[in-house]
Amino acid sequence: MILSHQTLNGLKELGHLPRFAQVGPCSVDLHLGNTFAQLGIKQKFLFLDSESVYQHVQTEDFLLEPSKFVLASTQEKISVPNHLAAFVAGRSSVGRLGLQIQNAGFVDSGFQGQITLELYNQSEKPILLKAGVRICQIVFFQLDEPTAQPYAGKYQGQEGATGSRLYKDFEA
Repeated sequence: MILSHQTLNGLKELGHLPRFAQVGPCSVDLHLGNTFAQLGIKQKFLFLDSESVYQHVQTEDFLLEPSKFVLASTQEKISVPNHLAAFVAGRSSVGRLGLQIQNAGFVDSGFQGQITLELYNQSEKPILLKAGVRICQIVFFQLDEPTAQPYAGKYQGQEGATGSRLYKDFEA
């Protein structure tokens, strides 16, 4: 069951969403933060065992060139209660400009932090990304019962554009 406007406002009251969050009929708009992470330009290949392949930038305006990829984050920090899960989708208005937004899509019960977004410019023109713009929306849905194992993974508590931590899978 997808949560309604009224229930989403209740999540704001409980502190799971920021007080300034923009709640729609059945989703919450999230805003682009001011941290970005690009894959190293001089690297010939990527390592699956390192988080150090990113160059981090903090700026209010970021120019994303055609056919280029960057990590970004939402301004908002969220927390997903144990009886809910969520998924993140790009906004239609943003997609119509050629900006593909992904974040692996799914947000587990128990996750807390900012959402890292993978942004890809599919257009033939550069896209100026501005911190504060409504970039995506999050939709919450109810589990059949609260989970006994809330998320406690490698991205718990993340802030800003967080690079891949795939290397931590090898440590287990």
